[in-house]
Order: sequence, then structure tokens, then C-alpha cells
Amino acid sequence: MNSRSHSSRPARTTLRTLAAVAAAASLLLTGCVAGEDSDAAANAGAADGGTLTLDFATYNPLSLIIKDQGWLESALADDGVTVEWVQSAGSNKANENLRSGAIDVGSTAGSAALLNRANGSPIKAIDIFSQPEWAALAVGADSAITSVADLKGKSVAATKGTDPYFFLVQALEEAGLTLEDVTVEQLQHADGRSALENGSVDAWAGLDPIMAGAEQNGARLIHRNLDFNTYGILAANESFLTEDPELAQAVVNAYEKARAWAAENPEETAQILADVAGLDLAVAQTVVLERSNLDVDPAPGEAQRSVLEKIGPTLVETGDVAGQDAVDKALDGLFDDSFVKSADPESISDAQ
Repeated sequence: MNSRSHSSRPARTTLRTLAAVAAAASLLLTGCVAGEDSDAAANAGAADGGTLTLDFATYNPLSLIIKDQGWLESALADDGVTVEWVQSAGSNKANENLRSGAIDVGSTAGSAALLNRANGSPIKAIDIFSQPEWAALAVGADSAITSVADLKGKSVAATKGTDPYFFLVQALEEAGLTLEDVTVEQLQHADGRSALENGSVDAWAGLDPIMAGAEQNGARLIHRNLDFNTYGILAANESFLTEDPELAQAVVNAYEKARAWAAENPEETAQILADVAGLDLAVAQTVVLERSNLDVDPAPGEAQRSVLEKIGPTLVETGDVAGQDAVDKALDGLFDDSFVKSADPESISDAQ
């Protein structure tokens, strides 16, 4: 079993209870009321329930709500499970942490999840957290660039393995260009914004909410296309799903509670994003209210597959995946809708 998590919770609870009863009986029989025996009895009743490690990301508003509200900590406290949060700066970082086992559940774009699985990472999509328009191509306020065609011979900041990178690839193709026609500067999203603003690059394949902040500072979006954005996918390691299905179900339950909470509290959702990302509230409202469709079918499946089938050949053409067979195999095994189908948001009560 994964020592970081807690799989057979009902059985362990029974064992803990039996151990505590046996220890207490032993104390009564021997007359011990203090010392090492009593310490052992206390420890037997307070066994470590393991750890659930998941990410939060500014591009995943539902994760911010769950973390802010403390729902998982409250729901899993009685089982002795510790909840640890790790921030993901981008899909590539979430996937790196999933591959290394640093997190059990992570926030990734559909394109990045497909790339990760096609290259051998055993992950599954267990929930769809959004259908966003979170990627676009941006230039500086004073730039003479007005179209994708104008990018020929120019430098573009992008984070490989993420939706903005694949947005760039598709936009170039649509304009009759390829990656060979531009110089891609591999930078993490926030660094890409900085490079654009200080003039180190001519353009940036941006990601919200960082991109919305750049717009407020004068950056211009020269190309937008909702269809070039893939879904926001909640991904989990297969080993975690096999060994700790109860914890995986708790996470999905919390996500579905957060989806309903966001629909009822859009302004509060924007405020949480603003606080975490260090954004003006107006910028956060643009991201949440205008460019993040959280009211989407959460069950991963055909809708996502139809989008990712278009991305697959691009992954092969760019050399990010060895061949189309690897892409097809990854698509066939990527989606697991069982946790969404069993979701019970009401089982996640408000934190005390």
C-alpha cells in the first residue's frame, strides 16, 4: 500500500478499536495506570491515518474554494487523514508532481494530461473542473504585431506541455506557420508575462489569471479561440485510485460541492482567486465570470476525447510523443467517470 495514504479505512478503524480495547483490558488486569503501558494504549487509539496530497492552482478556481473552505480537512479528520496542499504553477508542474508521486491528485489541462499519459505516466482523469478560455496569444501594449501571421521570425514565450503552448502550435498552423517560424522561449507562465512586459520576447502564449493581470497592465490579446483550449482536468495517479478509492471519492465529492458553491457565490469565488493570485478583484472577476465555465458536465469522457483527438497529431508532429499509437492508447485509458457518477457533495459538510 502507498504509505502516504489511507486505503482500507473501515478495516483500520476496527483494528484500532480492537487494539485500544485490548490494551485497556491489559491495563486493568495488570493494574497498570501509568508509564509505558498507558502510553502504548493511547497511541493504539490514535494511529496515523495517512496523508492525502493534492494541488491547488490559480487556473483551477474550484481547488481554491476547497482549500479556502477547509472541507477536506473537516471531512477526513475523523479518519485521521492529514490533507496536504501543493501549489501548481502550471499543468507541466502538476504533471511533474504526479509522475514523481509528490501529489495524489493534480490540476491539468486536457492536452497536458494526454501528453503525460502518452509518455507513460499512469494517470486518470477523474473530474472535469472547467471548460475555460484560459489561453490566448498576447503582445505588449505598444507592439506592432496584430495577427498570428506577424509572429513569423519573432520570439514567443510559452510553457511547454501546457494548453497555452498547444494553443500557440494550433494558432501558428491555422496561420500557415509552424514552430520553426518562431523562436519559442521556454518559460513558466509568470516568467513569460515578465518577459513580455520587459521586452525580452515579442509575444507570449498566456494563461489566466496571469494573462488577465497582464491585460490590465496594457497587454493586448491578438488571437483568441475557445476551441483551441482543452478542458480543465482533475487527474490522479492510478495507484492512488486503486489503493485509496475512498480518498479519491472524497476529493471528487468536494469538487462537486465546490462547483455548486461557485455557482451560488460567484463574487466570493472571484475574491478567493484575487486573494490567492494577488489580483485586483476586477481582474479575478473577468477570469471567473467571463472566461471560466465551471458549469460543465464533470464526468470525463466523450466531450474531452473529441477535443483531444484533434490535439493528438500535434503532439506527434512536435515530437512531444513518439507516435500516434501512443496517443491513441493514452486516450483509450485516460478517462474514469466512476467517481463523478458516485459523487455525493452532501457528504462534504461545511468545516467547523
